[in-house]
Amino acid sequence: MNKLRTAFYTISGFLFLGMSAKAGGQNTGTTLLGAQTTIQTVTTAVPFLMIAPDARAGGMGDAGVATSPDANSDHWNASKLAFAEDKMGFAVSYVPWLRTLVPDINMAYLSGYYKPTKDQSFYGSLRYFSMGDITFTDVVGNTIGQFRPNEFAIDGGYARKLADNFSVAMTGRFIYSDLTNGVAVQGAETHAGTAFAVDLSAYYRNNKVKVGDKKATLSFGTNLSNIGNKIAYSTSAQTDFLPINLRIGAALKIDLDEYNSIVFALDLNKLMVPTPPIYKTDSTGAPVINPLTGQQEILAGQNPNRGVVSGMFGSFTDAPYGWREELRDIDYALGMEYWYDKQFALRGGFFYENPLNGNRIFFTMGAGLKYNVFALDFSYLIPTDQRNPLENTLQFTLFFNFDAMKADEKKPD
Repeated sequence: MNKLRTAFYTISGFLFLGMSAKAGGQNTGTTLLGAQTTIQTVTTAVPFLMIAPDARAGGMGDAGVATSPDANSDHWNASKLAFAEDKMGFAVSYVPWLRTLVPDINMAYLSGYYKPTKDQSFYGSLRYFSMGDITFTDVVGNTIGQFRPNEFAIDGGYARKLADNFSVAMTGRFIYSDLTNGVAVQGAETHAGTAFAVDLSAYYRNNKVKVGDKKATLSFGTNLSNIGNKIAYSTSAQTDFLPINLRIGAALKIDLDEYNSIVFALDLNKLMVPTPPIYKTDSTGAPVINPLTGQQEILAGQNPNRGVVSGMFGSFTDAPYGWREELRDIDYALGMEYWYDKQFALRGGFFYENPLNGNRIFFTMGAGLKYNVFALDFSYLIPTDQRNPLENTLQFTLFFNFDAMKADEKKPD
């Protein structure tokens, strides 16, 4: 069923990564080189869950786990919503994706929250990812039909302060992924994949910090997301991990004066799923098969076919090239945000993923404008390699402030 799994990764994983091919390149020989020389991209099912859905974080290099709360905090760190200043918020985001490759791939994101009291918040979101029209063909190239693969996730959760400066949250998520419309692959019947997952997050904020003679707010956040069952697209195919991800980070907001403030943010990300091993090959490059198990023998690393819990904790020690590769699995997101009078924002950021582990390296820029009831953000992605499929990615987010709307209704004409 390896070809069936490859088909799913081609449709879903490759479209998301927009870079190198599926990882797990085999070593040509029976000895492992001392330094990593092959691409070891960690791939999962439903990678659309890792796309930054909103323009604010998108303009800050995909940094958002410790920044101030807004209606899109569900994706980055839902526990921030316990600190939200408004009683209610709602946002709509739109991301045209990989437009240099395909003109009709996009993602829409609806999110919102409600605070019944100042210390707690209920929230939810809907994320829909469309992969555009794809023509399916059989092994000889005959057209089977046309289909629009799509995926979506529905979230709901609860955030609460446990102290004046600390909050936690738990999010439940239902995931639906239909990549084949039931088309048979190599005689195997396929179906839409479904999964359930949870996010666990925490947030700490101290607004009594001083930077020189300036007032500042220092915050820390962490989010362990997409902890859930493996997903399958066929009764005979092997199941695949969700993109279980550990995100930690910090943010520092400095109030320069009454009208000007600036924010610096740093996020670290690591996928907590098995790293592809290096498989044994003979002198001709053919795979070495274990006669007892019928499986290809592993030269370095661990068997990726593990349970969810084993895969999560083993992801810190299973890299074929040792601890150096484990460090290379960490992605870095650095962002900056400037606000004038809490009405106009300018943003910039940088995202780095090691070239041997995915090679997503890009700069971002963005802006935001608030006007009473509404706010509009946009961001633009600039890859360091201009041939990157992520080139010219735009994101748009529209916010609605219901508190301001009610205040306007109470004002006399």
